[in-house]
Amino acid sequence: MSPSETGEASVRVRKEPPPFRQVVVRRVESLSPRMIRVTFTGPDLEGFTVDKPASSVRLLLPSLGEQTLVVPAWNGNEFLLSDGQRPTIRTFTPRRVDPVALELDLDIVVHDGGAASEWVVAAAPGHRAAVSGPGRGYSIDSNASGFLLAGDETAIPAMSQLLEALPDRTPVDVIIEVAHKDARLALPDHRDATVEWCDLPPGVPPGSALITAVRGAHLEQGIRVWGAGEAAAMHRLRRYLFEDRGLARTEATVRGYWKHGRGGEDNGE
Repeated sequence: MSPSETGEASVRVRKEPPPFRQVVVRRVESLSPRMIRVTFTGPDLEGFTVDKPASSVRLLLPSLGEQTLVVPAWNGNEFLLSDGQRPTIRTFTPRRVDPVALELDLDIVVHDGGAASEWVVAAAPGHRAAVSGPGRGYSIDSNASGFLLAGDETAIPAMSQLLEALPDRTPVDVIIEVAHKDARLALPDHRDATVEWCDLPPGVPPGSALITAVRGAHLEQGIRVWGAGEAAAMHRLRRYLFEDRGLARTEATVRGYWKHGRGGEDNGE
């Protein structure tokens, strides 16, 4: 008999993420008016490694208005606090991991209204947090004829990692959409990379300038595409790549990092 026939609610069971590792802020560095790098440290980072570029970690922050950090429990579907409330968790790219110094760098976009943005602006050495991961890194196809990296400013840390990891003799086109000119950053050098910055006009849906630029890009046979940014925009990008351009699912990896109007519930926000 099904759960609906018995009147029981169907509960989705998901694989439990890695446990949270408690950390403290060691350094805070402003990379630009729109991006702040936080270096975390702590004995719990012993054994923490990241094997693939563009991976992700969950960052647990103290609940709004609270100074102490409470680690939530996994209920089979999500992390919840003891009172049933959802904790403040955001997802970021682990930009740098130093297993000797026990350090982890996260680059966080600063904008109005995001919980992570508000936290990082006030972050100082000694402030507590916790991280869980890593997850879903990108496997590089060494036989690809070229790569196209497309994303908004929340994807800059991941695209920077990819530029460091991609074969140096393989052509790479990088397209980055920014809502503010001061979000532009110096990217890692790659001997065969071209970078195009796209300014998003005020009032235009996120991803619009990015997708327009991708439509004008040359997608030769054998190319691999990696994209990340606002979720609805990435849905449109997937449809364009798979339906209009006919790329195979194995030839493009496109990830929604955040949702417009949701207060920055995902990567970089």
